[in-house]
Amino acid sequence: MVVGDVTTGTDVLVIGAGPAGYVAAIRAGQLDLDVTLVEKDAYGGTCLNYGCIPSKALITATDIAHEAASAEEMGIHADPAIDLAGMMDWKDGVVDQLTSGVEKLCKANQVNLLEGTAHFADENTVRVSHSGEGQGSETLEFEHAIVATGSRPIQIPNFEFDDEPVLDSKQALALDSVPDSLVVVGAGYIGMELAGVFAKLGTDVTVIEMLDSILPGYDDDLKRPVKQRATDLGIDFEFGYTASDWDEREDGGIRVVADPAEQATADGGSAEAVADERLELDTEKVLVAVGRQPVSDTLDLAEAGVETDDRGFIEIDSRARTNVDHIFAVGDVAGEPMLAHKGSAEGQVAAEVIAGEPAAIDQQAMPAAVFTDPEIATVGMTESEAEDAGFETVTGQFPLRASGRALTTGDSDGFVKIVADDADGYVLGASIVGPEASELIAELGLAIELGATLEDVASTVHTHPTLSEAVMEAAENALGHAIHTLNR
Repeated sequence: MVVGDVTTGTDVLVIGAGPAGYVAAIRAGQLDLDVTLVEKDAYGGTCLNYGCIPSKALITATDIAHEAASAEEMGIHADPAIDLAGMMDWKDGVVDQLTSGVEKLCKANQVNLLEGTAHFADENTVRVSHSGEGQGSETLEFEHAIVATGSRPIQIPNFEFDDEPVLDSKQALALDSVPDSLVVVGAGYIGMELAGVFAKLGTDVTVIEMLDSILPGYDDDLKRPVKQRATDLGIDFEFGYTASDWDEREDGGIRVVADPAEQATADGGSAEAVADERLELDTEKVLVAVGRQPVSDTLDLAEAGVETDDRGFIEIDSRARTNVDHIFAVGDVAGEPMLAHKGSAEGQVAAEVIAGEPAAIDQQAMPAAVFTDPEIATVGMTESEAEDAGFETVTGQFPLRASGRALTTGDSDGFVKIVADDADGYVLGASIVGPEASELIAELGLAIELGATLEDVASTVHTHPTLSEAVMEAAENALGHAIHTLNR
């Protein structure tokens, strides 16, 4: 690529090198298309650099320290010393290894890499602005484009992320010292995961949530063990509040102010009543984790005729196409669920559709996981969703307290639950809460994808002693012949 006013062309332009974009680019390269991948920040996107990977690295590290300090029942007495700088260096090393791997894979698959920010000029042209003084910009013409610009943290009024004590998830994952206290605004998956990390580092953590429970969208029986474990870690919860402001304290630190989420009574309420119910929390830092929003407002999409919904998401069909036939969108910018693996799957589909392959997005077996303590993972339909869809359901459940392997790990809170069609036994969905739930869910996702039945899962011999036996036993329980738990 030539910097300046020269116009160059490409078969496939991919904007954004996160898990959706780089996968799309690599797959398109494998299909012998000329591909140009534009990235303004870092290869691997938010997931590899500032989200999924660094957060899971810190979750693993803090879990090890916490488990070592809490293993008296096993006859282990330890008081681990945490070197935060060393922990962060290790985390950064993991990130660097993966991001450099992405760059190498792109180049090995003949993907042209271009650093800069892309803006649509029309439906077949973008301008790419290069960072740095004197770097200028250039024009790219494309036959097909794939938008994979991802998402950014939602910022709430009075809590700007450039204010030093106010953190987004990226900043929280790069702290150089452990805060003595932390207020987390939002009890979704990001807030709950990071609340656990800092609690295990010794921080006094308080979580503010406007709703009446953690992890909106998940069933109560899945959330219950997570909430109990968090409470055991010393995490405090304030439900029914929204963070409204903060100010600095004279003795150091800050004071976070939160108002009742329901500020108006039936007769209109009053400012005095709200003030009486106001919550004030003294803390060193505040982490705002109320969700993420699509990065679609920086692209000049209107110039290309690409439409978004009222939340900024680009609407796509089952083949990842936008309303403009030759422009595609994948990943977070293309709508819920905002999951890296969902974006990667969409990226592959987009590349294959462009190459003329008969590909389509299949959301039926899309798994989701929350890396709390314990983990939660789901796939397919819940029991109520299946019933709403017209199925007569049968369910099977196996408690991990009856799992020999779970007991030998010292972590037996949770269960595996399978939902199936009562008429023919086809697996419709599953949910797991417990250790390694994010790994165990893959078997049940495959079962749904292949149209497997309860009998198929139950008759598959599972290695003993393993956590995966709980999946087999849950299927057996649905069939009425589980061995290691009482059948319903």
